[in-house]
Amino acid sequence: MIRIDRLIKDAIKEDIGRGDITSIAVIPKWQTSKALMTAKEEMVVAGLHVAVFVFKTVDKKIEIRIKVKDGEKVKKGTVLMEVSGSTRSLLTAERTALNFIQRLSGIATLTHKFVKAAGPKVKILDTRKTNPLWRILEKYAVRQGGGFNHRTGLYDMYLIKNNHIDSAGSVTEAILRAKHHRGLKKVPIEIEVRDMNELFEAVTTGADVIMLDNFSPKSAQKAIKKAKILAKSVKNNSKFEISGGISLKTIQRYSKTGADYISVGAITHSAPTADIHMVMLSI
Repeated sequence: MIRIDRLIKDAIKEDIGRGDITSIAVIPKWQTSKALMTAKEEMVVAGLHVAVFVFKTVDKKIEIRIKVKDGEKVKKGTVLMEVSGSTRSLLTAERTALNFIQRLSGIATLTHKFVKAAGPKVKILDTRKTNPLWRILEKYAVRQGGGFNHRTGLYDMYLIKNNHIDSAGSVTEAILRAKHHRGLKKVPIEIEVRDMNELFEAVTTGADVIMLDNFSPKSAQKAIKKAKILAKSVKNNSKFEISGGISLKTIQRYSKTGADYISVGAITHSAPTADIHMVMLSI
């Protein structure tokens, strides 16, 4: 949580700088107001607590009433939050608070669309394609949209990608090296495969998760079916993941391939910002 606090405080400092000269010049110090943060479109909300932190960091005296919950799907016109206090403080905090909640609600909303389109038989995962230093928040938003988190970083899962395989010499060699390094630790080993030969090699060598990269829905379904038969014969409980170019147009077809997971980088790196605004009301 310390890292998130620092990120939010740095974002506030970035915006305020030497001071909000416009609000100081135009708004009397004694003036107070109420403001409503409102959804301008249908969305899944995420980041309410971050917006609260922004307001409270700018001015501890700001009073806040949260009207909905993170993870809740709301209609256009829904009031998300009511804030009241110093008019200057509300205006100073407004943009930073909106930037956070708009970004996170956008991720939650897009994730929800993928989850709904995929159906209940497969889990939608995020990736490491996140904005620098925003990863914890963005992965939180994915969960609010009904998705699941893949590895957090380079430290909590072995993910052997194409360049690792090529550098190690083979799928088998890369997996065996990862197993040797892991020892008795309960850290998953996942490997990315490009074709049927690499897939069967990964199953035989005993990867925990096998990611089929850039397979078409038809080829992925065929490959996973054969791989599961092989896994059963060698008593390997590998899980199967699909990744690469997944879109809302293709997610339904990929969800029928028999995969356990589908990872979608787009839910973080290409999520549109949710349309939320804050309207000032006089007290």
